[in-house]
Amino acid sequence: MPRKLRELEAELSKEGFTRQPGKGSHRRWVHPLYPGHVSIAGHSKDDAKPYQEREVRQAIEQVREAKRRQP
Repeated sequence: MPRKLRELEAELSKEGFTRQPGKGSHRRWVHPLYPGHVSIAGHSKDDAKPYQEREVRQAIEQVREAKRRQP
């Protein structure tokens, strides 16, 4: 069963990403250690699509790796 978009956004927020407004039902999540942004499209109650789950997982992994490399 796919997770809800609100769960993905909670994970991003917990990892230190901040939300920026987007157009319509799009939200942009940015982090100082992550190049670019993660875009979440849809309403928070909607099921997450596989590509959205994959993008969030990869972004969080990149940020965690960047934190480990910092002195």
